[in-house]
Amino acid sequence: MKKIERITIVGSGLMGHGIAQVFLGYPSFHVTLYDTVQAMLDAAPGKIRANLQSMGVLGSDLSNLRLTTSLSDAVSNADIVIEAIPEKLELKQNLFVEIEKLARPDCIFASNTSVIPITAIGEKLADKSRMVGTHWWNPPFMIPLVEVIQTVHTNSEVITACMELLSSVGKTPVHVKKDVPGFVANRLQHALWREAIALVEDEVCDAATVDLCIRNSFGLRLSVLAPLENADLVGLELTEDIHRVVLPALSTAKEPSPLLRQLMNQGRKGWSTNSGFYDWTEESKAELRKKLIERLTLLAPKPAEKSKELVNK
Repeated sequence: MKKIERITIVGSGLMGHGIAQVFLGYPSFHVTLYDTVQAMLDAAPGKIRANLQSMGVLGSDLSNLRLTTSLSDAVSNADIVIEAIPEKLELKQNLFVEIEKLARPDCIFASNTSVIPITAIGEKLADKSRMVGTHWWNPPFMIPLVEVIQTVHTNSEVITACMELLSSVGKTPVHVKKDVPGFVANRLQHALWREAIALVEDEVCDAATVDLCIRNSFGLRLSVLAPLENADLVGLELTEDIHRVVLPALSTAKEPSPLLRQLMNQGRKGWSTNSGFYDWTEESKAELRKKLIERLTLLAPKPAEKSKELVNK
């Protein structure tokens, strides 16, 4: 498989322009950003510069970024196409059918879906062997993990090429060998969310207590001592004894908690309405964003700098 140099991102929204930003930090890549909405494309370079400034990056050359509203122009010479459009199965399926008509036969097709099985997304393709999942995490220019998901059809060379590409830009790619909904990290995250919401729903405690418990106990050590390492540390015999007591009491809900719908019916939909499990103000939201960016900036790999000033295009 040829070396990946020409990268096309389909969708210039939150994830799309963030993924493009990662590759723009390396002069060996030519990045094309495609969107059907010209205003979204026009805003992307400014968003990328703002992201870099928030990370304390002194400079980055955006001259290898190309913007287009033509799908044919975007994908016809791409080595890999990374889709980052809304989480609608049919929308993604139809997009890749169109891309397959326009792209080279050796072009890799990658979806950034966070939960939809990749097999389903590539179901309508004539050549399913080049379809793969590359699940980036938000914000993609700061979170190291990218899950590389294979299907039963994915060519092993496609997996290798994606793993090597992501490693070359400072990411931590992991190979997900079985295409299951949510892959690995989101399954773990939402198992925690399910129990957290269940504790509030069952009036064991309030939302603030749940978050305080996580933030001030095992949350502090997770980046150093992960769950299976911790199991070995305390011993598998103790782990088995604990699970024998606690697992039967954990939530096994197969549907979203009724508490979520109850809150939404009250107009409490999260940050968009300034209320959800918590009440929010613009100031409290800005403060949380600031804390998150500061924390992630400490951990995020810096892109290769090609200049001392941002190039305005």
